[in-house]
Amino acid sequence: MDTGPNASSSSGSPQESSATPPRAIPSIPSVGSLAGGDWPAQAADAIVNAVETVRDRTTTPIMKIARGLVFGVFAGTIIIVIAVLTVIGVVRLLDEALPSGVWLPYLILGALFTSVGALLFLRRNAPAPSAGASSKR
Repeated sequence: MDTGPNASSSSGSPQESSATPPRAIPSIPSVGSLAGGDWPAQAADAIVNAVETVRDRTTTPIMKIARGLVFGVFAGTIIIVIAVLTVIGVVRLLDEALPSGVWLPYLILGALFTSVGALLFLRRNAPAPSAGASSKR
C-alpha cells in the first residue's frame, strides 16, 4: 500500500486523489470588530442627525412663518375690535357731554378722521417716475 500524498483512498476513486484542498470558511466578523463595536448606534445617530438637519432647514422656518402669521392675524383682529369699541365709546361720551343731538359727535369725529387722513395722504411716498417717461424742462 502506498501511503504517500498521491495514494488513492480506500474507495479507489481517481477524483479524490487530485481534489483541491478544502477552502477556508470565511469567519463572520464579530460586533466588536466593526467600527469600534458600536455601529448600530452610530448608524442611528447618523440618521437622527440627517433628519434633524432636514427639519432645521425646512420645517423650522415654515413653522416660524406660520406662527408669525397666526399671531399677526390675531393681533390685527384684536386691534380692529379695540379701535371700533373706542370709536363707539367716544361717540357715546360726546353724545352725553354735548347738549345737542348725536350729529355733533359725528361731525367732530368726521372732521378729526378727515384731517388725519388728509395728513397721511400728504405724507405718502410719491411713486418714482418711470424710466421710459420723458422729463420736461
